[in-house]
Amino acid sequence: MKTNGKQYVWDFFEDLKKNNSKDWMDENRKRYHTAKQYWLDEVEAILERLSQHDPFFKQFVPKDVIMRITNNRMFHKDKPIYRTNFSCAPFTREEKISKIFFSFGPEFTIIGSGLYRPEKEVLQSVREAIDYDAQELLDILSENKFKKLYGGLAPDEHQLKRAPKGFPKDHPSVELLRRKSFNAHLKPSPEKLIKGSLPDIVEEAFVAALPLIKWLEKATSV
Repeated sequence: MKTNGKQYVWDFFEDLKKNNSKDWMDENRKRYHTAKQYWLDEVEAILERLSQHDPFFKQFVPKDVIMRITNNRMFHKDKPIYRTNFSCAPFTREEKISKIFFSFGPEFTIIGSGLYRPEKEVLQSVREAIDYDAQELLDILSENKFKKLYGGLAPDEHQLKRAPKGFPKDHPSVELLRRKSFNAHLKPSPEKLIKGSLPDIVEEAFVAALPLIKWLEKATSV
């Protein structure tokens, strides 16, 4: 996506944020399709870049990994009709770990990887891996590239107040064991996103998170 393309997408969502209605969208349908095509082109470049590090990404085409901007309002009538961002989530049903998630827009821009509130069995596998030997994970989290970019694992607002059942309350890795999510994310500035190269930015985030992704894959493969 050229710089003016990224600015075009950003401006479209800024206007949508102020006029989040079907009538406005109907009047600006051409703008939406232009913005969406910019995004599809960008996702194609991102997938190509990531596939150089992991062949997993070669199986996807852009249209299959972008998320609809229409909100599901069946149980949340107070939500706006449309999201004000484009997202990309290369994922399969077989995958337990999100290798990359990327959202681009003025209200929600984020790049992330890892496990977010996984199923009980998956979470238990991670906790058992930590209980057996947490040092490898601790080394990954303290690695310079990861720490500089992410600062550590993302805050976990759902974490337990004490050690999970089956683990001693004074376990040396109790802070990790209490977690329900093992993910990392960053929020680049709008200026960096619009002026920089999105494939470069996403690639840097993925490479920095790759040791964490591989550790989680190993921990959940049992």
